[in-house]
Amino acid sequence: MLTTRQNLVLKTIVEEFIATALPVGSRVLSKKENLNFSAATIRNEMADLEELGFIEKTHTSSGRIPSHKGYRYYVDFLVEKEIKQDVIPETLQFNALITQKQVAREAAVKEAMKILASLTNYTSILLGPSRENNVVQKIQFVPLSETQAVLILITNGGHVENVTTTLPTGVDIALMENIIKALDKLLSGVRVSDVESRLTEGFEHQLYEYISYKEEILYAMLKLLAQSMGNNNYVLSGKSNMLKQPEFSNLDEISTLYEMIEEDQIIKVIDDHVGETGLTVRIGVENEIQAMDNCTLITVPYHINEHEQGKIALLGPTRMEYQKIIPLLEYVAKIMSDLYK
Repeated sequence: MLTTRQNLVLKTIVEEFIATALPVGSRVLSKKENLNFSAATIRNEMADLEELGFIEKTHTSSGRIPSHKGYRYYVDFLVEKEIKQDVIPETLQFNALITQKQVAREAAVKEAMKILASLTNYTSILLGPSRENNVVQKIQFVPLSETQAVLILITNGGHVENVTTTLPTGVDIALMENIIKALDKLLSGVRVSDVESRLTEGFEHQLYEYISYKEEILYAMLKLLAQSMGNNNYVLSGKSNMLKQPEFSNLDEISTLYEMIEEDQIIKVIDDHVGETGLTVRIGVENEIQAMDNCTLITVPYHINEHEQGKIALLGPTRMEYQKIIPLLEYVAKIMSDLYK
């Protein structure tokens, strides 16, 4: 652990660099009201912090910037994680999503991620629950014409999927409605991942009278399920915000980062860390992907039900506003949990 004075100097260096993106020199620090020390003392403390690996010199300036070790120490020991008064007005935008009951859950989730990206100028990501564990709540049938209809699947997770299908030859609307009623009765309460096996069993028992239409029914239902389980269960907003950060002015670097996001590698990074029960901050090389060496990824889980949770994440530069972001992200996670109540 560092001394009290070293803590204060390091905290000031980190927060000054976060605010300006410029290397911090002793002259800048000596003008700070919270550092009531002589210039010589500040230079000595900076020298010690550099020797210990908490700050480092850049090639283009005599000032110092936080190292990976310095950021890690700052996040673990120096960030005040209580939500501050100046953050509270920003949370009101999220509160409105809960009070506006007319907003559907999926729309509210997307809007929350837009707000989060806009407020922070970082990239926000929400990883939803695995749809394999969703349970079929309702199957509905909406005829479009004598030959076409829409099949609708509704799950307990609030997810709605639909697919347009061609009716089997010789099947009238009334018969098709009976088939859908039988399917609804058979599959209601069944996990989405178990639907295919339940359908196969059903044609030997409950659905036997419709066996002549088995091929068409299976095709339509499996297409619907593949669409439901195959769709991305995440929301990403503010990808272009990374362009606003001075760290990513290098086109090669930002294109590599963009490529990683486009190929869903960022989702794998978030999803691979199973078993995490609280907020986590992964800085630079801790993300284990070279494109993210200059990035910080903060994730926090939100509660869906007693068996499932989702995750909210913010991707930004290592020079991230941790003091503001950490409590704000935890607050948004609470809002997301409230949406699933």
